[in-house]
Amino acid sequence: MLSEFSLIDRFFARRAATARPSIAGSDTLGIGDDCALLAPRSGEMLAISTDMLVEGRHFFADINPEALGHKALAVNLSDLAAMGAQPQAFTLAFSLPKADEAWLAGFSEGLFTLADRYGCELIGGDTTGGPLNLCITVFGSVPPRTALRRDAALPGDDIWISGTLGDARAGLGVQRGEWTANASDAALFRHALERPEPRIALGLALRGIAHAALDVSDGLAGDLLHILERSSVCASVDVDAVPRSAALRRLASDVQQRCTLAGGDDYELCFTAPTAARAAVEAAAHKASVPVTRIGTIRAMDAATDRPAIVWRNAAGAPLTVTLQGFDHFHAE
Repeated sequence: MLSEFSLIDRFFARRAATARPSIAGSDTLGIGDDCALLAPRSGEMLAISTDMLVEGRHFFADINPEALGHKALAVNLSDLAAMGAQPQAFTLAFSLPKADEAWLAGFSEGLFTLADRYGCELIGGDTTGGPLNLCITVFGSVPPRTALRRDAALPGDDIWISGTLGDARAGLGVQRGEWTANASDAALFRHALERPEPRIALGLALRGIAHAALDVSDGLAGDLLHILERSSVCASVDVDAVPRSAALRRLASDVQQRCTLAGGDDYELCFTAPTAARAAVEAAAHKASVPVTRIGTIRAMDAATDRPAIVWRNAAGAPLTVTLQGFDHFHAE
């Protein structure tokens, strides 16, 4: 039977010979001591984020462990992408009901395949017995005054979305039996739910171009509001312009709206940029090989309401009543 330390050594300890350049050096230290020692890249700041995934709340019990390893790290790397930060390292803490070697092999394979793509080294963590919970902390680096923050949106900015929204929530709905889809669409939806793609290249390319940004993890309706609240502005959004896949367009219109505006788990970037930067945004998207779509405009806060708000409109500009809210981790739908 695997002990805690043999589990770590077998599935998660990376040897010095495989250490990434991001932490390699005589003064840095990864797994194997009481603490890791990490330094940001020369002249840059550390960007740090933590996310927790809980079985039954963030993933189903029957998820493929390789897919779960990918997703656990991807949702954290997505936070770095939203800040325009370059991944550097991460820690992993988790509890397991039992030390299942086949499960651990699959999970660690998914985790390290994605980590290796971005040169992001596992430098420490903890493990214990208990219900399946995963907690990852990522470390990245970004030059001073170039991070894409939530509090930097300005009136007149365009609002952009990368990729498409709603497929992950559609996949959740299919698995819950809320609606049905043909086999190929259902497979696409499940892939979106279980294997999100962190938009690291786009986040890096948008430095110096975009004003504010975040990743859409809890639904556009809730996440965009975070930018508005931090920047003390309002927004007007064309609901029909919100990008969605051909598969999602085959679902009922009310389901499409629910998935794209309040679905969550998309991990696409929502960002604002001045209208004069439209060509630069398109060039950055082309460089990152990620499609982007303009969906609205940042507006000055209405003195009458004196609070950030989103005005939803259709393609003709007519106002819509949208009551959908983003995902709440304590009051899940």
